[in-house]
Amino acid sequence: MATLTTDGRNAQCDGFVDTLDGGTIVFHTSGHVEVATCTFGTPAFGDAAVGVATANAITRDSSVTGGVIAHAHLYDGATDMASLTTTVAGGGGEIILSTLTLGANERLEIDSMTVTQAAS
Repeated sequence: MATLTTDGRNAQCDGFVDTLDGGTIVFHTSGHVEVATCTFGTPAFGDAAVGVATANAITRDSSVTGGVIAHAHLYDGATDMASLTTTVAGGGGEIILSTLTLGANERLEIDSMTVTQAAS
């Protein structure tokens, strides 16, 4: 397996996050029922540095349908680009939330998000 240089990591990371411009993060229950959707801006992320891209402002969902979040998916329009685990702090998930249980019409806001491209 190849080991990417910093420039290679940045190129890979930028290529992926650029597909998310105007896309969404959709949070689902374990039965794949939508709980909430947050929308990326355009551009969704700044340029990667050392293989890490940081999201620009993400529009919150202020009227979630409610449920227990089990995972999230990143979408470029209708295309499912990635599946991410979700946990509360200390749970080791790829997305950390203050709570996984949301009631109907509550809001879900993402304060920050990064995408990292590993060297190998």
